[in-house]
Amino acid sequence: MNEDRLLCGIDEAGRGPLAGPVCAAAVILPKNFPVGILDDSKKLRPAAREKLRALICSGASTWGIGWASAVEIDEINILKASLLAMKRAFEAMLEKRAGIPANIHVVVDGLFVPDIPVPSEALVKADSKVPEVMAASIMAKTARDHLMEYYGLFYPQYGYEKHKGYPTRAHREAILHWGPSPIQRMSFRYKI
Repeated sequence: MNEDRLLCGIDEAGRGPLAGPVCAAAVILPKNFPVGILDDSKKLRPAAREKLRALICSGASTWGIGWASAVEIDEINILKASLLAMKRAFEAMLEKRAGIPANIHVVVDGLFVPDIPVPSEALVKADSKVPEVMAASIMAKTARDHLMEYYGLFYPQYGYEKHKGYPTRAHREAILHWGPSPIQRMSFRYKI
């Protein structure tokens, strides 16, 4: 890749849960960022993710977070909602930069790219290969986890602060016992 180009990484968190939004992040790192300490968010312990989140927030050139709600997931499907959250993350990042840099190139983890007006490529496993995507993975995962912990305060019977909406046995049993919560993805299956 051309050394003069800015690389933006985009990734999402929360495609598999039965409740809550999907979250995406877009991150541009400076050349001097200590990329050797980054990894795919799924491979990191929560405390390590939090430390890296703080470092990315303070040390990234710029970053943005985007969301698609459970209602949007139900209306347009999880893939389209994930791409929508990615587009929103990219737009949020650009708001901090006050516009699109002429030399930007985007790498997205997965098979598809969001509808954004810059050169973009999808790369499977980019969250374990490309530092900017690793950073986006960490930012999306921690942002979503924080939100699900917050929802746990409002809906304590569902245990969102523990399982973050993923289809654990406890979560599926809570749905059967209490019915769907206000943040439930109604288009997902809840079998035990």
